[in-house]
Amino acid sequence: MKILVVYDTVSVKRNTEKVAQAIGDVLKEKGFEVDCLYINDVDPARVKNYDCILVGAPTQAFRMTVPIAQFLDKLPQDGFSGKLAAAFDTQLQSRLSGSAAKGIEKKLERLGFKIVTSALVTYVEGKMTEVHLKEGELEKTKKFAEDLASKLHS
Repeated sequence: MKILVVYDTVSVKRNTEKVAQAIGDVLKEKGFEVDCLYINDVDPARVKNYDCILVGAPTQAFRMTVPIAQFLDKLPQDGFSGKLAAAFDTQLQSRLSGSAAKGIEKKLERLGFKIVTSALVTYVEGKMTEVHLKEGELEKTKKFAEDLASKLHS
């Protein structure tokens, strides 16, 4: 199974990239063919070549980043029926933070993808240029990827 992990990242510490890479690494360890790519390095026309796509972004202004929204809007409107997908995001731990993952899931479903697992939400903390993943979030990410691998193997 070919899997694409596509992400945007905006913080100095590249938090969402760390989450994406951790997911990709676990899926590779579990025997999947994985491409983990920054949003600017993905050709939307090639997404059809994958069996599963995972899309992640930091939550900004209560939603996904503009580059991720534009990427999803550029995907062809057909050809994804039955293909698998999941979303992930990074966000401040607050009921007022919003969620990039929810919006990503909705766009993926509209494109015909089947959401294979609940979105992964990873939390960040800190001030402006010092925002970093909270303790335990990479371990949570690896567990998410292991659970995802089990679902994809069944």
